[in-house]
Amino acid sequence: MAMQFYTSPEQIMRDRAEFARKNISRGRNVVVLSCADGVLLVAENVSSALHKVYELYDRIGFAAVGKYNEFENLRTAGVRMADLRGYSYDRRDVNAASLAKAYAQTLGAIFSEQTKPFEVEICVAGVGTSPEADELYRLTFDGSINDEPGYLAMGGAAEHLKEVLAEGHDFAAPLADAFALALRALSSDSGNGTRRELTTDVLEVAVLERARPGRVFRRIEGLALDAIMPRAEAEDEPETAEAEPAEDETPEPDES
Repeated sequence: MAMQFYTSPEQIMRDRAEFARKNISRGRNVVVLSCADGVLLVAENVSSALHKVYELYDRIGFAAVGKYNEFENLRTAGVRMADLRGYSYDRRDVNAASLAKAYAQTLGAIFSEQTKPFEVEICVAGVGTSPEADELYRLTFDGSINDEPGYLAMGGAAEHLKEVLAEGHDFAAPLADAFALALRALSSDSGNGTRRELTTDVLEVAVLERARPGRVFRRIEGLALDAIMPRAEAEDEPETAEAEPAEDETPEPDES
């Protein structure tokens, strides 16, 4: 007679959570934050074909880390639900909170009922009439939903990134300053003080523009992204600019 092995429900849930958490932690990071001009979404992404930042609806954006095919399934389901609700009722009835709650139910059901949980963490962001009215919801693999005030980070170094964002976040900051803060957070390494150089070819950037009517999602790429990149490096530029004239001035007295 074969011996049956018993595993408690608590142990099963712990194993699923550990599995999902471990695989999500390998993913590259994403930062979302509110600023004066709207909601900025910045992802570290080496692929030019597979996006991590998307539009869900008129004034609602989506960002994700983890397994691409799983969060892509979630994104397309969210777009369909938003379109159906907007068509059946009114476009103004579609908001970030309702979509986030639907995602929470879906992720919670998958986590508790299926053998393998989704290896994803997602953000549903809605831009409001003011920065303080923006909605940022972070959803984890088990369906937990967190209402984040002003900024959030997802990925392997999320906790460290949130510390960097907390130190510099300002609701009144313009888009370029918000991007500089996001870049500073993404390029910082967890706790050892070193910084990585991130170039435009490994960044995916988009914004939900507060002042734009109708659909507000806009990708920032190409020349538009090049234009705001120097702002993030402006801290180092004044030092080199001042050092160069000093070298030119010293030989002049000797020649005369």
